[in-house]
Amino acid sequence: MPGPLAAALAYVLWGIFPLYIKQVSQVPALEIVAHRSWWSVVFLFALLAATRRLAWLRDLRRQPRMLALTALSALLLTSNWLLYVWAVNADRILDASLGYFINPLVNVLLGVLFMGERLRPMQWAPVGLAAAGVIYLTASYGSLPWISLVLAFSFGLYGLVKKAAPLGALHGITLETGLLCLPALGYLLVVEGQGAGAFGHMGALETFMLAFSGVVTAIPLLLFAGSARRIPLSMMGIIQYISPTLQFLIGIWAFNEAFSGAKLVGFVIIWLALLLYSVEGLMERRRVMHAQAAQV
Repeated sequence: MPGPLAAALAYVLWGIFPLYIKQVSQVPALEIVAHRSWWSVVFLFALLAATRRLAWLRDLRRQPRMLALTALSALLLTSNWLLYVWAVNADRILDASLGYFINPLVNVLLGVLFMGERLRPMQWAPVGLAAAGVIYLTASYGSLPWISLVLAFSFGLYGLVKKAAPLGALHGITLETGLLCLPALGYLLVVEGQGAGAFGHMGALETFMLAFSGVVTAIPLLLFAGSARRIPLSMMGIIQYISPTLQFLIGIWAFNEAFSGAKLVGFVIIWLALLLYSVEGLMERRRVMHAQAAQV
């Protein structure tokens, strides 16, 4: 599959995920995430076993730093998943979509703070504009858009930790979910023992969807991994907005979430910031390509 198509499909699947979660909305968010973690591990280990790619697991005992960093990334990813599922089931899909709109600019900020990266002068404008959008939303509603900010920063920090523990995408997500699978299974067994478990006690469709959540989690990750190294970052930077855009449209059209004038203004400010950020990135890439061509 061509790289751009694989990337677009990954972000489309992430974008329509609220439709999937809503089908099991009567299940508590923590239980959904536990099933997502457990069944992801089952699917990914089956995939690795089928392709005879399990040998790397033997070397993990000699890499305590890798295990520690992966445990941290697993914790950040689970926190992100948990808040996202809760937000969808609490009819806060628009707040969740805003978090993923903000995320690329959060990544820029984290790069400055933790990686020693320097922003080009024109990159400061979208970062400042996004901050202004958050301040406007805070002033309009009297509180921080905490769902959006926690989702943006938790996923940004997850990406930051992943840079320090550079396992391949398939191996990395397998190890992350592997570290989570025992706590997830333990929680599911406790819930089942209390007679409050959903799996097998709801309709056949809901039970299937809980089990299939592992595949739904893994497929877009694999598509993304297969495309990330084959297409330019500038193209990926544009494609990534498919996901929050679809979430935004689903929140408004499918679930009729309230979208006030004040929230519209805040979104527009942040969309302008993203537009500036994308245009600046494209211009910089063209400048670099022209400079390289001139040296040949």
